[in-house]
Amino acid sequence: MSPRVLAVVLNWCAEEDTAACLRSLAASDFAGLEVLLVDNASPDGSGERLHQAFPALPYLQTGANLGYTGGNNRGIERALQQGYDYVLVLNNDTVVEPGCVSRLVETAERNGAACAVGAKILVHDAPERVWFGGGRISRSRAVATHRLQGGLDPDPEGGPTEEVTFLTGCCMLIPAAVLRRVGGFEEDFFMYIEDVDLSLRIAAAGYRLLYEPRARVLHRVSLQDAGPSPFQIFLRDRNRRRLARRRYGWADRLRFALVFYPGRVVRMLQYLARRDGARAGAIWRALIER
Repeated sequence: MSPRVLAVVLNWCAEEDTAACLRSLAASDFAGLEVLLVDNASPDGSGERLHQAFPALPYLQTGANLGYTGGNNRGIERALQQGYDYVLVLNNDTVVEPGCVSRLVETAERNGAACAVGAKILVHDAPERVWFGGGRISRSRAVATHRLQGGLDPDPEGGPTEEVTFLTGCCMLIPAAVLRRVGGFEEDFFMYIEDVDLSLRIAAAGYRLLYEPRARVLHRVSLQDAGPSPFQIFLRDRNRRRLARRRYGWADRLRFALVFYPGRVVRMLQYLARRDGARAGAIWRALIER
């Protein structure tokens, strides 16, 4: 029998993207796949409309905007309660190819399910370009980098499975046994850096992080960087500090502090020089909030 996989798709005010994601999952060739639609109390009513458009899918209304972390955790909790073998955390602005889930599960099963597995993620509107080709965590910066990001796909046919130090929460297949041991996302992160934190916890528990390039996902993302909003700056900077405080030993915390604090102060002064008080203020709030 095929392992049972629950794909958790979290919606918040993105009806068309979420619908396309759900349709792509419906076309998957993996027999053991089921889908849970989660909505974070979308104020535009998109959650209820999606529920009506896909009445056969289980639907979970969280009742509040719990962020990426809380919304996905409600789905993870449902999967663990109902005895699924794997949870597929999947961004709602993605489209999965029909063989994607099968290849992720095949890789996990081949490794005794003692791992989490991520897919190759390509740019939706330029599928020859890579958004995520495996990742690496920079401990001194408490961030992760996407290998090959923005570059041409070097091997459209796939390539070998590789061990990495980071998997993006955009598409991450996690065995239920791993989640029972390490837990889900840190909910007070809300969004950003939460997948770095989870990757570190999975690795620290002795499991492997694997990148499976034969599993392909298209992600509705732009390669043109418009610059972070104040909200993004605040969450990313605050969560980098939380990550270092919770997961690092004293030596790594020291290295992080020597890189992070001078760099962010310089950046704050640059924003002030441009009369960009919103972004400068976001850095300051992130520096002082626990």
